[in-house]
Amino acid sequence: MSPKPPAKTKKVILYTTPSCVYCKYVKEYFVDHKIEYELVDLGEQRDKVQEMVDKSGQMGVPVIDVGGEIVVGFDKAKLDTIFAK
Repeated sequence: MSPKPPAKTKKVILYTTPSCVYCKYVKEYFVDHKIEYELVDLGEQRDKVQEMVDKSGQMGVPVIDVGGEIVVGFDKAKLDTIFAK
């Protein structure tokens, strides 16, 4: 069995809305930690809402998908753990 790639090399997707304050914190976290991510603005990409709900079971944002590992909300401790791998 091969080892998992480091979290920083996994695809990172941030589901967000323009008015989400916690989404802003996630974006700042990604910039500070030099983490590349795909931004899904649900205000503009309404077709992605169901995708987010299917992944997270949640309607609220932010939802972060790190290579299939889901983080709901700005959970800095969990993000630190994921990206320390």
